Amino acid sequence: QVQLVESGGGLVQAGGSLTLSCAASGSIARVNAMGWYRQAPGKQRELVARITSEGSTNYADSVKGRFTISRDNAKNTVYLQMNSLKPEDTAVYYCNVEARSWGAGWRNYWGQGTQVIVSS
Repeated sequence: QVQLVESGGGLVQAGGSLTLSCAASGSIARVNAMGWYRQAPGKQRELVARITSEGSTNYADSVKGRFTISRDNAKNTVYLQMNSLKPEDTAVYYCNVEARSWGAGWRNYWGQGTQVIVSS
């Protein structure tokens, strides 16, 4: 099994910055893509950013130029640096990891979610 632990959410003023982190642990054989999704009240969960094991990235149009995703493969950890935050970035942010655990196949794992609130 693989467990994800997220941290770094909180309350910030518009224009401010936050960094989210998500560490994967457990009986991990291999980690493929890692990403961040978010869900605002009354809205569907959406992809924010994703990074492959080779380091290729893609971002939602709404965060391009403001957010940066990165990963530390040695620590099985993914980060999301969020700059120039806007009130519309307010949401619960979820980490997502494609991983294979020992004795099991590939699966998508989700973190518990971390709240980000951007005040105007």
